Amino acid sequence: MKAVSIYYYGGPGVLAYEDAPRPHPAPGDVLVRVHAAGINPVDWKIREGHLKEMLHHTLPLVLGWDVSGVIAALGAGVTRFKVGDEVFSRPDIERDGAYAEFIVIRETEVAWKPKSVDHVHAAALPLAGLTVWQSLFDAAALTAGQRVLIHAAAGGVGSLAVQLAKGRGAHVIGTASAKNHAFVRALGADEVVDYERERFETVVGPVDVVFDTMGGDIQTRSWKVLKRGGILVSIASPPSAEAAVAHGGRFAFVFTQPNAAQLAEIATLVDAGKLKASVETVLPLAAAVRGQALSAAGHTRGKIVLQVVGEVGRGP
Repeated sequence: MKAVSIYYYGGPGVLAYEDAPRPHPAPGDVLVRVHAAGINPVDWKIREGHLKEMLHHTLPLVLGWDVSGVIAALGAGVTRFKVGDEVFSRPDIERDGAYAEFIVIRETEVAWKPKSVDHVHAAALPLAGLTVWQSLFDAAALTAGQRVLIHAAAGGVGSLAVQLAKGRGAHVIGTASAKNHAFVRALGADEVVDYERERFETVVGPVDVVFDTMGGDIQTRSWKVLKRGGILVSIASPPSAEAAVAHGGRFAFVFTQPNAAQLAEIATLVDAGKLKASVETVLPLAAAVRGQALSAAGHTRGKIVLQVVGEVGRGP
């Protein structure tokens, strides 16, 4: 099969589009024929070696942990699925990923893909959707009537966060560049702040929840808008316990985990027309270098997806 692997950590040049052995499912695994794989910041952060102390990868490693495809074979003991089932998953990040024509995934990490969308849009959902679910619903316990500030609301994670938070009945405030304001409002945001022209902490009233997707100075400034007793949830970097105490708030750091039950709930919302993934760029598998560069630039509206079956365009 074709795959995109790394043999050592470094810049985009370490990505190798190559022939690789097709994996075989062990007991409890399913072999998935990858139709599409989402690109996420964690992919290039792993490639650059930023998470090597946290994760336990053995190189070479196939990148990519956002996948939609069709089950091609079953490992011993698999009972939930059959060959030919259309599925999607955020698989174990410590195993080989989805920048490939085939991937082996544990049965417990797989859910049936939403029936109402194609594989490209399904592949844009698992990691971002689970990230939002585990941040806003599990960590923050967001409820109807609460005010939530979502940073980078037009991005792959932020755009789903706006929809899911609004679906819970929250008052949603998003930060986005002016060109994305109409997009973010269409997703359901009640207020949108132009982060390029104004400092959000001067125009946003007190909120119950801050969803920090940026870290750094954005995270530091976010404490100023949090109500006493509110919670700042970050997916970018662990918040400061000292800052939380100083501002009378709480904090959580979320590193997304596989969860098939939550994926099933996300699929139900998609098929009910209550949640949709925005895909800005679709590239062939051979163009993973370009896709990661676009992701690292940080100005993507929605998601970047590699289409593996029925590939579009040509790689650079």
